Amino acid sequence: MKNIVLQKFKEGKKTIGTFSHLQSATAIECMKYTGLDYVVIDLEHSPVTAEGASQYIAAANSAGMAAFVRVDEISRSPVLKMLDAGAQAVIIPCVDTLEQAQQLVQYAKFAPLGSRGFCPSRDGGWGFAEHAFGSIEEYMQICNKETLLILQCETTGCLDNIERITSLQGVDGILIGPFDLSIALGKPAKFDDPEIKNAFQRILRACKSAGKMCIIFASSADAAKKYYEEGFDSVAVGLDSIIFINSYRQIVEEAMNE
Repeated sequence: MKNIVLQKFKEGKKTIGTFSHLQSATAIECMKYTGLDYVVIDLEHSPVTAEGASQYIAAANSAGMAAFVRVDEISRSPVLKMLDAGAQAVIIPCVDTLEQAQQLVQYAKFAPLGSRGFCPSRDGGWGFAEHAFGSIEEYMQICNKETLLILQCETTGCLDNIERITSLQGVDGILIGPFDLSIALGKPAKFDDPEIKNAFQRILRACKSAGKMCIIFASSADAAKKYYEEGFDSVAVGLDSIIFINSYRQIVEEAMNE
């Protein structure tokens, strides 16, 4: 159950991932040969279902990548289902208040940290995986350490409360949603605007101060490079659907160029 992204974070190493919308286990299996550390299976902005996500989690695991899942609402069921399906991190969008963050810790973490429901499920090999072979207490401790609760900062409410949210035990990191946060601040996609840059840096500082992971989405390799230079621990670069389109567009343009 070792979480390679968490392990690299503890070692001070950067990680890189991407978002998946293609609804293809084969596409995720192909990512094995890219050097990506993780894939974010996106239930929020795609038609991916819980059943589909379960298959894609298995594909990511077989490819040697960490499987992260972005759920589509702040509630118990999707968080529990994805963790039971074997997700090594759940990402929660649209977090707005400290109270929501506290409730999410209850959903995502076992006792005594939270109140996640227990059932022998896929994440523990239905009780037969090595990390689930001991006592229930040992299994719950391992899950609390190795499965990550990542809250997405993309609202002004989350930004206003970021220091208190990152200080919560059970919150393992923050994913900055740069587009939605810039929209919430009234400056859509103006990432060079001082207010937007200051907001990103405030979130990064809060994470660093609390010893939590700070992830940001980037649309390109150049943008990712800049974020690494600024001190971000991890960057999720692009969507597989857009990367797919751009790759074929480039092939067509180069092949048809006389």
